[in-house]
Amino acid sequence: MELHLGLTEQSFNAIYSYWVREALDELGDSFVITDPCISGHPIVYASSGFLKMFGYSKDEVIGKNGRMFQGPKTNRRSVMEIREAIREEKAIQISMLNYRKDGTPFWILFHMCPVYSKEDGKVVHFLGVQVPILGKMRRSGGEVVRNGLNFCEAGNKFPETVFGCCRREVSSDTVIELGRGFALDYLLSSDDRDVEADEPCEASELEKRKATAAVNNILSVLVHYSQTTGRLVCGKRCCLSGMGLLGASLNISLGRIKQSFVLTNPQLPDMPIVYASDAFLRLTGFARDEVLGHNCRFLSGMNTDPATQFQIKECIQAVRPCTVRILNYRKDKSSFWNFLHISPVRNAAGKVAYFVGVQINDDCSNQEQRELSPEMQHLSVVGAVKVAVRSSSMISASTS
Repeated sequence: MELHLGLTEQSFNAIYSYWVREALDELGDSFVITDPCISGHPIVYASSGFLKMFGYSKDEVIGKNGRMFQGPKTNRRSVMEIREAIREEKAIQISMLNYRKDGTPFWILFHMCPVYSKEDGKVVHFLGVQVPILGKMRRSGGEVVRNGLNFCEAGNKFPETVFGCCRREVSSDTVIELGRGFALDYLLSSDDRDVEADEPCEASELEKRKATAAVNNILSVLVHYSQTTGRLVCGKRCCLSGMGLLGASLNISLGRIKQSFVLTNPQLPDMPIVYASDAFLRLTGFARDEVLGHNCRFLSGMNTDPATQFQIKECIQAVRPCTVRILNYRKDKSSFWNFLHISPVRNAAGKVAYFVGVQINDDCSNQEQRELSPEMQHLSVVGAVKVAVRSSSMISASTS
């Protein structure tokens, strides 16, 4: 768990400067930032507004998938639409039922959008903003009830005046916004277990505009604080070459494979790495940004056998698999014997899209390594990667 939390912190800190957290929290909005390149697509940042709204601490949220806020009455179709948007790397704005830590359900307008690298157009993060939906007015006895909020007609005329819009002169967006702020504070401190979870709750135009404005403000902060690190981000894909990009769905599928491997793109100059598993990063000691975009030869060192390197090169040129035992080096310069298997990976159309390289530390003799032979470990990883790539290319073809 500590290692996984370290990866999530690294994912965020590597792109944005230290002061970005303070700037984001000053916005006051409820939102999270997730990383589709890490196994499980975890949350790497949660705003203070989000933690307050959902009742969790930072440590309970960071490193977890957003599905933890769903519950028994969350609409499955809404969940599938969000997954499809992630797969297609597009923005979505949808109403859905979420649950707080104490189990109380409430309706939100969820606005999610990808955050792109300005350098290569790859999706580095997803931004998800949550705006509470106050729902439609309904009456319950002598009280006005709005998505679980009870306003006594005799003792609390302000919310009824604002939301009922009885007088045209007090129904401006500014006044309504003040009223919604009052209601949100009440929402966070009230018991709304009687919320009508079975009835769809549509967001108002004001709530939709609020979500869009929040997204734009957050993106502006992210863009500003990515400039100091030199890893600029943007809200729209700025690079259209696209040949080296992996879709979010493929990133997520590959993230489920726990062994050490990399994916390289033979269509690009010098055949760079376009995906590196978490296990590969642990084995070699390199950070993800130190690996992506580089050829695998950076693992070679002074005593790496040139004949073995030439054998690998010949197999790649002939588009055939090969297995070798090669001396490689970690980031800290320590060496290890790598039982390496390289294999071409074809897409659904039968074209070679990538090469996968599976690494096994031949110096390691722990129990997990003994359960399967190295050859079987190689084959299992290659098979899983091939399924992921073909499935992803079939989805891309069907939606294009």
